[in-house]
Amino acid sequence: QLDVLDKELATKKYLCGDQYSIADIALWPWIRSLKNADTFLSFSKDYPHLVAWFDTIKERPAVKRGIRVTGFGDDAVPERHSKDDFIS
Repeated sequence: QLDVLDKELATKKYLCGDQYSIADIALWPWIRSLKNADTFLSFSKDYPHLVAWFDTIKERPAVKRGIRVTGFGDDAVPERHSKDDFIS
């Protein structure tokens, strides 16, 4: 089904058109998990539009913060007790 997504994203910026939506929010983490298996799937070569979509969303401030909060980023937040834990 990745090829279907790639073909759809060839004609639009986000999954449902030109605006970021809940569809993008819901699918991005799943694609992130698959993208980590790039060795097996040849993501960059086989799905260029999907990769461009992925990279666009990855740069959104809320996504960057979400990655930090969940502990998956290089700059993961060690504690999450107050807003001050995000200041670095």
